Amino acid sequence: MTSAAELPDFPGLGVTGSTGGLGGMVARELAALGSAQRLLVRDPARAPELDGATTAVCSYMDSAAARQALDGVKILFMVSAAETEDRVQQHTAFIDAAAGAGVQHVVYTSFYGAAPDATFTLARDHYATEEHIRASGMDFTFLRDNVYLDFLPLLAGEDGVIRGPAGKGAFSGVAREDVARCAVAVLRDPAIHKGATYNLTGPEELTLAQAADIITESTGRTVTYQPETVEEAYASRASYGAPPWQVDAWVSTYTAIAAGDMAGISPDVHGLTGEDPISLREFLARPVL
Repeated sequence: MTSAAELPDFPGLGVTGSTGGLGGMVARELAALGSAQRLLVRDPARAPELDGATTAVCSYMDSAAARQALDGVKILFMVSAAETEDRVQQHTAFIDAAAGAGVQHVVYTSFYGAAPDATFTLARDHYATEEHIRASGMDFTFLRDNVYLDFLPLLAGEDGVIRGPAGKGAFSGVAREDVARCAVAVLRDPAIHKGATYNLTGPEELTLAQAADIITESTGRTVTYQPETVEEAYASRASYGAPPWQVDAWVSTYTAIAAGDMAGISPDVHGLTGEDPISLREFLARPVL
């Protein structure tokens, strides 16, 4: 990792989230392609060591630090913040800082079906963020990803049961790796993606029962899906002691599937990357890194 002084040709590319899963994938792929980038992180000790990368320290809510960290950044990859009650406020503060710092184009990781009245409560947060970016005057590209395939095996409890009120609804889960590849494609040539919204899905629609069967076949761990009513879902999650907004988010993940909000197969992963998206079976067959 180099200092800013050693990169006089810094192209104005800023990347958030590089200490996490998606942002880390994007940063590593950009480095492998020879792209200079500035990694915006809260903890510089956790920033990945990458050729052509500098680091700048800020958080989404610290507007002064964010404006300083974004100085000279023209293209910004903005990974959505961790799920918190004030996530929209974090996003809007950072977006305002980016606009004030002269950022020209924001590539934001949103969610499939983002809308003010989305069944999945957190998709409403993403919609509010998209609207704030639109109003900021900056150019934008929105990457609306479906449920991460990476997350599916984690839905099962210790007993191997996935419980939730998803009924027989289907979703079109996408691998985080595919979302990262789409982001890199946009960041490498953002001008042609100005104003675009991409729906990022896998190649198939699955019910949770079908997903459980595939996980069982692929991993050898017996996983099943047990439908719940909405009332049962809230009751079964009460023991976690989570705040109401978080429980609402957990339960509405399933009710959004039941409502059909996460169904539908998009061609956008292939359109952006030239490759077919990864299926759940393919994802589970890949070695754990």
